[in-house]
Amino acid sequence: MTLIEKILAVHTDSKKVSPGEFINVRVDLILANDITAPIAIREFRRIGVDKVFDPKKIVMVADHFVPNKDITSAENAKLMRDFCYQQDILHFDVGQMGIEHVLLPEQGLVLSGDVVIGADSHTCTYGAVGAFATGMGSTDIAAAMATGDIWMKVPPTIKFVYHGNLGKWVGGKDLILHTIGNIGVDGALYSAMEFTGEAIDTLSIDGRFTMANMAIEAGAKAGIFRVDGKTLDYIKPRAKRPYTVHEPDDAEYAKVIEYDVSALEPQVALPHSPANTKPVSQVSGAEIDQAVIGSCTNGRLEDLRLAAQVLKGRKVHPRVRCIILPGSQQVYLDALTEGIIEIFIRAGAAVSTPTCGPCLGGHMGVLAEGERCVSTTNRNFVGRMGSPKSEVYLANPAVAAASAITGRITSPEGLI
Repeated sequence: MTLIEKILAVHTDSKKVSPGEFINVRVDLILANDITAPIAIREFRRIGVDKVFDPKKIVMVADHFVPNKDITSAENAKLMRDFCYQQDILHFDVGQMGIEHVLLPEQGLVLSGDVVIGADSHTCTYGAVGAFATGMGSTDIAAAMATGDIWMKVPPTIKFVYHGNLGKWVGGKDLILHTIGNIGVDGALYSAMEFTGEAIDTLSIDGRFTMANMAIEAGAKAGIFRVDGKTLDYIKPRAKRPYTVHEPDDAEYAKVIEYDVSALEPQVALPHSPANTKPVSQVSGAEIDQAVIGSCTNGRLEDLRLAAQVLKGRKVHPRVRCIILPGSQQVYLDALTEGIIEIFIRAGAAVSTPTCGPCLGGHMGVLAEGERCVSTTNRNFVGRMGSPKSEVYLANPAVAAASAITGRITSPEGLI
């Protein structure tokens, strides 16, 4: 079996599961946020049970419209907060908070071998630590909160092998953008993407989170990495419960796709698709109005360090708004301790409390008609960050920082 099949088999008490098979799967963790939780809570109440199946296996995070931007978002946050208090569910609110897909691994709540479901499409992020993690609708989450299991079809697995050594300014964001540009936004539809190869072996855990996060942008059910020393170094100090490391057999894959990434440049996804990807050298010169560095894709400490390396001693272009969003309060604190936040402020950037805000065009950086933004977020569809007549370019933190300085899309190689 593949790695994904091994994990699913254990959670169905089966010796073997196969692609296309319909199964009932026990879950280790259920997640919802301030947009999706209110719907799940209302549907849970319609089921007619008084208590969730296990409050220790449910987490709710306020991260999309927080601090609350209007009355509606405040009411939704209150509904979620009250339900968590009533059910004794772990709840992260303003001040304790972070963006859910940065916060949960950081807190040791998702571990190797887990089955994790979330009412958010980027739940697939947790595949970076060797978990099967996937997004589901709020009604599915409501049923899982009542029963503790889910009904699903076993996905086929596509293996992606990355050969070679990565260049200085090339990381996980560039690998996944290059991959999506190659296979398209439906190239891994309802499949598991397994990432491997010597370039992956050298990739940091933060880089792996970025890649797994954007598996959904290729249409995948999940993205996953084998557990290695880097993974164990990350999860061992954080783990608050037992976990299991699975290894794939000499398994049969639906497809094996290989890349030599030694000469890969930083990648930029042009409007209006993550698959509309080109090397930064082919995009350089496009003027921007805003740069966003952060989100569940690139809001970790490594990402902020990379941006600070570019911004240090330089100034954001006077025509550009540079918005930086640490992925969690811990990331914010670490960046503050290291002097990174001072670098950002001296450069003329606005540093915000952790929030998903601008990524979904919610608040804290919404675009007006005709404006153009380079962003480290994960989607650039029409209207994603504001006006349907605005444009979003996706890039890694170094490219976004360099672009903020020059006022046009720029490779950091040209500055440093």
